[in-house]
Amino acid sequence: MKLRDYQTTAISSIRSTIGRGNKKPILVSPTGSGKTAMGTEIVRLAIAKGSRVLFLAPRRELVYQASKTFSAAGINHGIIMAGEPMNDWLPVQIASFDTLHARGVRGDKINMPKADIVIVDEAHLSVAKTRKDIIEHYADKIIIGMTATPARGDGRGLGEIYNDLVLSSSVRDLTAAGYLVPVRYFAPSKPDLDGLKLNKDGDYLEKGLAGRVDKAELIGDVVHNWQRIAKDRQTVVFAVNCAHSRHLRDEFRRQGYRAEHLDGETDLDERREILERVADGTTQILCNVFVATFGLDIPSLSCAVLARPTRNISLYLQTAGRVLRPCEGKTDAIIIDHAGAVSENGFVDDIQPWSLDDNKLKERKKKQQEENKTPKDITCDRCKTVFAGQRYCPNCQQEIIGKAQDIPTHQADLQEVKREKSKANREATKEEKQQFYSELLGYCQGSGKNPGMAAHTYRSRFGVWPNAMKKTSAKPTLETLNYVKSSLSANAKRRAA
Repeated sequence: MKLRDYQTTAISSIRSTIGRGNKKPILVSPTGSGKTAMGTEIVRLAIAKGSRVLFLAPRRELVYQASKTFSAAGINHGIIMAGEPMNDWLPVQIASFDTLHARGVRGDKINMPKADIVIVDEAHLSVAKTRKDIIEHYADKIIIGMTATPARGDGRGLGEIYNDLVLSSSVRDLTAAGYLVPVRYFAPSKPDLDGLKLNKDGDYLEKGLAGRVDKAELIGDVVHNWQRIAKDRQTVVFAVNCAHSRHLRDEFRRQGYRAEHLDGETDLDERREILERVADGTTQILCNVFVATFGLDIPSLSCAVLARPTRNISLYLQTAGRVLRPCEGKTDAIIIDHAGAVSENGFVDDIQPWSLDDNKLKERKKKQQEENKTPKDITCDRCKTVFAGQRYCPNCQQEIIGKAQDIPTHQADLQEVKREKSKANREATKEEKQQFYSELLGYCQGSGKNPGMAAHTYRSRFGVWPNAMKKTSAKPTLETLNYVKSSLSANAKRRAA
């Protein structure tokens, strides 16, 4: 198996941090970057040294995906999952979290598999109690998490389980290199969400949310805009609940399109058949509830319809990530946002302040919540005056609909949102710019490069020279190293041209 440069670098970083005593690192790499391939190489290196490995996955599709990749790499392995025969004497086991917990933790049907190294796929789900029970069983072993989004739904870090964060290449860098496709965004047809209650993770409660978005007008709006923007694309639609998803499926079918519905209760054989029809193009539109949020690997999908509002950055990035993989004839992806998710969470390739520590992510959440509390701009229907924080138009005194009243939902053509229009796409802070410049200086110092290269690289990213920055050096992160590498490659191509 031939690995890409950033994959090799990430694996080396994992091995290095374990060598320094961090026995529970988490590898952060975007959806579509090949985390399973990286995990496979880690397994291959481990068994070459005589280690036993347990690979944990939260969903059947991910178990089969890992098994297929392991087999292609010549790694003989067993599978622990309902409906699959066990070969528990093999040194490598791929296990479904749910099956292993039911048989080995909650019940006594099997012994927990022996392992020197445990690899946890979709590690952002590690904090669920049943998954923590399994991970804690191997507390004295090496545990390697893998995820695109290392945060809980409430924005908290994963430091209670993992002790080092290894950042692979970013969405922006992978897109520039051609490993992911660029994204176009269309928004907003945003429902009224004022007063909706939040769950303990800080996201909207499903019960209240369904009542706001599952309306005939909004469903019609979803189909109308999809027809106008992306009617020739393989599409995945994310709905609030099963009723909402089925209504969307039915509306697409009434318009003559091949659409199907999928949720967590769908029979396993039917689920497999539906996904096969989507993959081969027989079905054009997959309406779903959470099933396609992670683990769905169908590169031909090039449009994601977000019909479910969310404040959960991990959920947002995981859903959007379903359409980023390249495919023959696919030049870009489209995200049709009916729920204000782009305004709430930013663009997919925005740099995220991932941290094992809760603080940075909590601060981000707090800032978002404060921004959401500020009065929203209102455009008067009568005189088109834009204002905020008042019930009456300050120009013509037209009364605006009260908060307690239903706000009518109208058909509306969504418009393409450019980067500069995204409220969540903030400028890098002065501290972040200083850190980046310091890491560039650290790179130059460690590689014997002229410090002037740091200034030029800084200018290529921010458009100005680092005159206001202090000339202090810092150890470069993997993300900064990848940025430098992509900049050098781009410069070399320009010179050659």
